[in-house]
Amino acid sequence: MAKQTDGVSRRTFLAGAAATGAVAAAGCTSNTGTETDGGLSGDIDISGSSTVFPLSVAMRGEFTAEDVHPNVDISVNSTGSGGGFTNYFCTGDTDFNNASRPITGTEEEQCSGNDVTPVELKVATDAVTVVVNNDASWFGEDGEECITVEQLAEIWSAEGKPTTWSDVNGDWPDEEIKLYGPTDASGTFDYFLEEIIGEEGSHRTDYQSTEQDNQIINGVANSEYAIGYMGYAYYSENTDRVTALGIDNGDGCVKPTLETASGGEYQPLSRPLFTYPAQSALAEEHIAEFARFWLENSTSETIVADEVGYVPNTEEERDEMLDRLESAIEAASE
Repeated sequence: MAKQTDGVSRRTFLAGAAATGAVAAAGCTSNTGTETDGGLSGDIDISGSSTVFPLSVAMRGEFTAEDVHPNVDISVNSTGSGGGFTNYFCTGDTDFNNASRPITGTEEEQCSGNDVTPVELKVATDAVTVVVNNDASWFGEDGEECITVEQLAEIWSAEGKPTTWSDVNGDWPDEEIKLYGPTDASGTFDYFLEEIIGEEGSHRTDYQSTEQDNQIINGVANSEYAIGYMGYAYYSENTDRVTALGIDNGDGCVKPTLETASGGEYQPLSRPLFTYPAQSALAEEHIAEFARFWLENSTSETIVADEVGYVPNTEEERDEMLDRLESAIEAASE
């Protein structure tokens, strides 16, 4: 069971974990939660969002520390939000599914058909970040780099599909646009499609797609005429390699930061992040305790903001989620 290594920088950890796609492969759930030497033991399997992946790994590291619950083994697999729901969680093969957007009606129906009841828990807030190469000076310079929502929609929409930057803006280079982004199994893909392109539109498919966000960073960093998007945590660890564009939603340009995401200024790309435990799994004490631990620490500036790069829950959000969790744990035990 792979664990985050003490003394390894978060940048190194994220790069290595993203390269493999998982900290440990998620398999069939085998929960044998027991008390061992006064502590909990058992297995927990987590699938889902690549965006929530580093946060769940950070929480795992805190929970399985030697002085907390070292006998609990937690496997985290980065499958994308939709891939996790469809292929692992709603089939009953994992205990949690991380998601960077809410579960869909179709996914809920699949879960229900397999007697899986998902419990929606908000664990943080993200700023979906649009990045370009550091030499892409046509967007502006000295921290003023900006793009409008309309221009983003034109670039990424299947309708029209501009091939060069000058197709979008005549003052921009007559050079081919290189596009990098998440796969259609990703909640980030779904959110970007809904908020930028619109529900009636379609996301173009002629781009380099991946579930590994660091591959998006690498692609953009290595091509002057590239553009990509991913969760803020991965950008925050690569601020020297790529440039984040501010987004003009009609009220001026706003850069993605934890402050603008928290305050609601960064629109329309601020979004909640979730984990979904299966209600039946919460009957296992070690699984219920991990869910409680995650929520209790969802307000932690140290873990959520400093270590991972997301906006922590407010105390009110934490308490609301804990109440929801406790109701689910009670229902699971009946």
